[in-house]
Amino acid sequence: MQSDSPSLRKRVFQIIFESDTRPAKTFDIVLITLIVLSVGVVFLDSVPRLHERYGELFYVVEWMFTLVFTLELALRLYCLDRPLRYLRSFYGILDLLAIMPTWLSLLLPGAQSLLVLRVLRVLRVFRVLRLMEFVGEGQMLVQALKRSQRKILLFLLTVLLIITVFGALIYLIEPPEAGFTSMPRSMYWAIVTLTTVGYGDIAPVTPLGQFISAFMMILGYSIIAVPTGVFSAEVIRSIHQERYSDEACPGCGHEGHERDAKYCRLCGTWLDEETPDPKAPPEEKAPDDAPEGDARPS
Repeated sequence: MQSDSPSLRKRVFQIIFESDTRPAKTFDIVLITLIVLSVGVVFLDSVPRLHERYGELFYVVEWMFTLVFTLELALRLYCLDRPLRYLRSFYGILDLLAIMPTWLSLLLPGAQSLLVLRVLRVLRVFRVLRLMEFVGEGQMLVQALKRSQRKILLFLLTVLLIITVFGALIYLIEPPEAGFTSMPRSMYWAIVTLTTVGYGDIAPVTPLGQFISAFMMILGYSIIAVPTGVFSAEVIRSIHQERYSDEACPGCGHEGHERDAKYCRLCGTWLDEETPDPKAPPEEKAPDDAPEGDARPS
C-alpha cells in the first residue's frame, strides 16, 4: 500500500460517518432500508396469525438483522479514536438500543419486543440527504422552546392549580355514585374536561356540577392556546433575529433590514459601511493649479 493512500480505518470512517461520497450515501441508504425492514418484521411477528405460520422465519430474519447491526456498530467503534465517547452520544445509544433487545432475549424472553426502538435510527436520513436546513430549523425550535420554558412552566403550574381547585370542588358537589369517589378521580375528570377531551367515563349529574363542567370546557378552549401563542412568538422572534439585522441605516436610522440587504428599503442608503457603494458617482477631483502663462495658441 502506498504511503499517500488512506488507511483502512480512514476509509471505513469516510463510508460510515460521512455522506459526501457515493459509497457513503449507498451505505446510509442501505442501513436505513434494513432498519425499516427490521421494524416491519417486528410488526408482522406481533400478528398472532402470522406468528403461527412464519414465526420461525421471522426469528431467523431478526437475528440476521441483529448480526448486521452488530457488525455495523463494531465497524463504527473500530474507526474511531474514542469509541466510548461515541457510545455515550445520542446516535451511539440508539445503536445499542438497536441490538441489545435481541441479545437480551437469550436471557430474558420477550425482550425482542423492544426492537421497535430501532426505528429511531432512521434519524440518520438527515445525514444521507444532507438536510442541513431542517437541522437548523430544528435547532431554532429548540432555542425558542428554551426561551419560553419559564412562561410555559408558569402556565402549567396555573393549569395544575385550576385542576386541583375544580377537582376538589366537583368532589364536594357530586355524589360518589356518579364516579367521583376520590380526589385523584375528580382531578382526572378535571383534566379530561379542561383539555376538552371528554371521555365520558365519568360525568357530573347535579345541575351545579354540570354548570362547572360547562365553565371548564369554555375555560379549556381559552387557555389551551396560551402555550401555543407563547411558543409561536418565540419562533417568530428567532426567525426575525436570523433573517433581519439590528443595525440602523446611516441615512434614515431605520432598523430591521434583511441581513443580505445592501441598500435601505426606505431611503436607499448604502448599508455596508466597510465597502464603497458601487453605484455611487465617483468623487470629483480638485483641478490642478493652472500653469503660469497662457499655453493656449493664439
